[in-house]
Amino acid sequence: QAQLVESGGGLVQAGGSLRLSCAASGRSRYGMGWFRQAPGKEREFVAAITIGGSSTNYADAVKGRFTISRDNAKNTMYLQMNSLKPEDTAVYYCAAGVYSPSLRQTHYWGQGTQVTVSS
Repeated sequence: QAQLVESGGGLVQAGGSLRLSCAASGRSRYGMGWFRQAPGKEREFVAAITIGGSSTNYADAVKGRFTISRDNAKNTMYLQMNSLKPEDTAVYYCAAGVYSPSLRQTHYWGQGTQVTVSS
């Protein structure tokens, strides 16, 4: 099993940056990724990374602005978010599972961290 805990969310102005972290405990040999859910909308895929970190994939909406990475020695995954837009406002969730480009097979979820981007 794996337990996931996100941190790093907050309030930022449009054009600003935030870095989210996801600390994993327990078994860590999973593909991992980030999803987000805005008010009134369904949860959507943001980014995914392979077990070793050599391959990543991004949703079109964040490509070129967000960067996913992981440090397996620290059992931690990151999401660096630059050039933030108001439409990036959402609760961001960390997930772990069988790797695929959109991390369809997710087994574990974090509790979520709120990101709010003001215009």
